[in-house]
Amino acid sequence: MLAWLDAVEAECLTRCGDHRQALAILRQAEETLTDDSEHHSPEWFTWFSATRLAAFKGNTELAAGLIPQARSTLEAVLADLPETDGKQRVVVLGDLAAVEAAARRPDAACALLEQALDQLSVTWYATGMDRVREARRALAAWQDSEAVRRVDDRLYSWSATLSSLQR
Repeated sequence: MLAWLDAVEAECLTRCGDHRQALAILRQAEETLTDDSEHHSPEWFTWFSATRLAAFKGNTELAAGLIPQARSTLEAVLADLPETDGKQRVVVLGDLAAVEAAARRPDAACALLEQALDQLSVTWYATGMDRVREARRALAAWQDSEAVRRVDDRLYSWSATLSSLQR
């Protein structure tokens, strides 16, 4: 549970732009998870793991501009996530798409966004959609490409669907 609290603090620091401190806290959380401690998490606290912690780290690395590290971290997270963890999968796919956009690889970014949209059609998650939209904004320089237009077509259909559901 202490590692999760560290991850939440690191996410707040990331959003405030203090990437160095966020990464330091994430390293502390990694150590907490590997320590053999006499303190154990409650039985109900089963959803947080080293893989979930790595997803926080990958997002912070992305925000810090550490693109190769973020790619490596997030690819490992995606490989380790169980297929049943659809919500987290969408978030990681969105972050990986943003990594590829930052690396100036729009086709790779769009392929990841399409995977994320496929997952959203099975498992809706507002935070995941936010990550998809953030990654799409990072593709503005390639907005006329076929791959980005294909993603836009899917996003606009999502927006229309969501708007109709809200009425």
